[in-house]
Amino acid sequence: MKSGETIYNFTIGDFDSSIFPIPQKLEQEIIEAYKNKFTTYPPADGILALRESVSKFIKEREGLEFNTNEILIGAGGRPLIYALYRALVDAGDKVIYSVPSWNNNHYVHFTDGVHEVIETTAENNFMPTAEDIKPHIQDAVLIALCSPLNPTGTIFKKEELEKICDMVLEENLQRDDEDKKLYVMYDQMYWTLTYGDSKHYNPVSLRPAMKDYTIFIDGISKAFAATGVRVGWALGPQHVLAKMKAINSHIGAWSPMAEEHATAKFLLQTEAIDEYMNHFKKELEERLRLIYNGFQKLKAEGFSVSACAPQAAIYLTIQINLIGKKYNDTTLATQADVTDYILNEAKLAVVPFYAFGAAKNSSWYRLSVGTCKKEEIPAMLEKLTSALEKLS
Repeated sequence: MKSGETIYNFTIGDFDSSIFPIPQKLEQEIIEAYKNKFTTYPPADGILALRESVSKFIKEREGLEFNTNEILIGAGGRPLIYALYRALVDAGDKVIYSVPSWNNNHYVHFTDGVHEVIETTAENNFMPTAEDIKPHIQDAVLIALCSPLNPTGTIFKKEELEKICDMVLEENLQRDDEDKKLYVMYDQMYWTLTYGDSKHYNPVSLRPAMKDYTIFIDGISKAFAATGVRVGWALGPQHVLAKMKAINSHIGAWSPMAEEHATAKFLLQTEAIDEYMNHFKKELEERLRLIYNGFQKLKAEGFSVSACAPQAAIYLTIQINLIGKKYNDTTLATQADVTDYILNEAKLAVVPFYAFGAAKNSSWYRLSVGTCKKEEIPAMLEKLTSALEKLS
């Protein structure tokens, strides 16, 4: 800040590239691609070499088999998600999504869809369940799922995702041929970043028949701290991807040609990827666990805070439950008051779940470690402790 105060900013769903640079081999390939004058428009669905590399990468790493005509390249995940909504959702169509979640409310708004919103709970790690979804499923055209989830850093349990898949398959069997089918958008942009015993699951590996109804959103943005490189891909039924390709073409949402060539080469470099990933995940997990342990210690000491154990992604779900507490003669009457108090007194900036569609009185927050320096964590926790001690 201009006043010289230190703000512990854990709001950014991105990386500080001085702390988490992209893989050196990927950087070298990008530079080489520009030297080779790869600066024109790419094909609308992405260069063949990249689609071949993506196909090989996901088969080796996740066991998913998609041909090159079932892969669409885009400038990161966002334009692919937008194109998916545009391809599947007409005005008045029902879209099911849970909150907190990232941006689904905006995409439904863009397409004039009907919002079928599920408010999730801490008891289910803020992931929607089949039971949650079932009352909304009739006539719905899309279920938007994300695992690992932004903003929570939590993942689907295998059994629960299986139940959701079975429900989708059963629903589509009941629909007439002229009826719209029910599709699942499965945003797995963070799937490579899982920690401890956590394991990532996807609909198609669990239920192969889901391949007809699932569109994956994936890419290098989070796997390689490459958010600004803008290489993403969608995997799914060819007829859906064809519509998405046409939409992306009209808005020019291609991944840059040089980055496509570079990523095509990098995804085949198994040893370099493994070396990068091992270090990258270790550094992220260490930060998440240090902060989690700090919150657990505060909770054990009787302060009204909590946290969910780190599972995946770059996020920690924390709870700061201070409504009704007093500071001097001022009562923290709303969660917005709590957010302001933590920022002003603890110098801690985190994103409230209500920014991701949750209820205004939700006491949960997203804490991102993508720009976190390890040496600042003890000081942040000390400052937070001091702020909590001032309350009565």
